[in-house]
Amino acid sequence: MFTGIIECLGSVIAIESSGSNKIFTIQSAISAELKVDQSVSHDGVCLTVVEIKKDTHKVIAVDETLNRTNLSEWKAGQKINIERAMIANARFDGHFVQGHVDAISTVEKVKEKKGSWIFQFKLADSHQGLLVEKGSITINGVSLTVTAENKKTFAVAIIPYTFEHTNFSQLKKGGKVNIEFDVIGKYVKQMMRMKVI
Repeated sequence: MFTGIIECLGSVIAIESSGSNKIFTIQSAISAELKVDQSVSHDGVCLTVVEIKKDTHKVIAVDETLNRTNLSEWKAGQKINIERAMIANARFDGHFVQGHVDAISTVEKVKEKKGSWIFQFKLADSHQGLLVEKGSITINGVSLTVTAENKKTFAVAIIPYTFEHTNFSQLKKGGKVNIEFDVIGKYVKQMMRMKVI
């Protein structure tokens, strides 16, 4: 379980293929502090650390993960958001984030507003009902608040700190991002579908 509060930016420094899997070598300020078998969020995707060397660590993405996230488009040199799993006795600054990506979305528009940025993203028909204005959403592992939503798009506001300390500063129109909807909303929608509530 994560909170969506990014600890640091990492860099993809190598990508290897192993059958249908991809092995990513990541360099980051916290790589040396990690442990093998530890779950770490990489752009919102919960991946297991399989190797650590100095200031780098390796993770493996299986075919299922590559098909459901933007990891298949990662390139060497790319910056990614990294967060370790939450500590039970720590402050809960974001919201409940599982690291289980629901969908890939596309950046529709980026608008600078004199000290903040509005990012607009596509919303698929199949995800209608999972967003509410002022509700939580996770984009590339970052816990954010929905500022506007309609049938086709939704938007979030990015403050300077988030812009500078995550890979939002690199996102452009047409860019692909990992989306995780609020887990409470997903359960409510499922229960309504099953007519439990």
